[in-house]
Amino acid sequence: MSTTPQKPNANTESQGGAPASKEPNLNDNNNRRYEVVERGQLHTLNYRCYFRDVQTKKIVSPFHDIPLVSEEYTSSNENKGETIYNMVVEVPRWTNAKMEINKQLKMNPLVQDVKNGKPRFVHNVFPYHGYLWNYGALPQTWEDPNHVDEDTKTTGDNDPLDVCEIGTTLHATGSIVPVKIVGVLGLIDEGETDWKLIGIDIRDKLASKINDINDVDTHLPGLLEATRRWFKYYKVPTGKPPNKFALNEQFADRAYAQRVIDETRKYWEKLASGETKVDEKVCSITNTTLNNRGTIKNEDAEKIIEADEKHHKEPAKLDTNVHQLSYVQDDEERSTKDKKF
Repeated sequence: MSTTPQKPNANTESQGGAPASKEPNLNDNNNRRYEVVERGQLHTLNYRCYFRDVQTKKIVSPFHDIPLVSEEYTSSNENKGETIYNMVVEVPRWTNAKMEINKQLKMNPLVQDVKNGKPRFVHNVFPYHGYLWNYGALPQTWEDPNHVDEDTKTTGDNDPLDVCEIGTTLHATGSIVPVKIVGVLGLIDEGETDWKLIGIDIRDKLASKINDINDVDTHLPGLLEATRRWFKYYKVPTGKPPNKFALNEQFADRAYAQRVIDETRKYWEKLASGETKVDEKVCSITNTTLNNRGTIKNEDAEKIIEADEKHHKEPAKLDTNVHQLSYVQDDEERSTKDKKF
């Protein structure tokens, strides 16, 4: 079944913004070019969310085929020639089902990450439920696991660049959103470089006011500090130590973020062309548009989808434990208590 993504219902226990068969509001998402094709049942191991280009009717990879740059919004006179990027939304704000672009499966559908053999839900670190922003990735970028970054001193995490979209609209899983990038946080996640771009939907009411990282504190006070804390502690409830950061734990500005995008774009180009050798089982480069060694016919891409289980409209019933809060003590608070007599 092909659909446009439906807005998640923040008032129900359905997590992850399940796409549905009915159309969302026309101003909800920028999906005029792409539609989602769902297979399996949401919140199970067999769920897949593929993408189809509605103009060419081709199945496309959100990793390799969807363009990095939104030509429509970049060329708009309203945006004064600045580069606007396509963001693939994986996780809507305030939800905690860990949806992500799957690098191993051909055509790279969105799936729910797996932990201990079960669909993964990130812990709700007090006072938040799930993610603080619409969370997703920039297509046609890649953090090369063979490259040691000069500033982070660690290798890439083998993923597309992550984006935290900080606008006021709640975007559904599978949405393709035009974003302006204004900064970046250098997360070191379990010893790997995992850049977190800070971006805003160019159509958002705050987009004209937020043009660099310092503007975020002005118009969304507290969000950057909350973002840093979230990434530092979100894995602590699983028994892991707090994450670390590069750049003295500070957010870098827009110019620095642009350098990160440019660099990871080049790494992706080498990956897609075959210059950088990676096992297909680790990172599939299967696509339908690039006309390279990974390109397949659309009929073969359709067969990949048809081989999956038919789509179930109703998500799997969730255990109420996925909504429980976890409480984590900050390092600063712990240090202060240790000094008390």
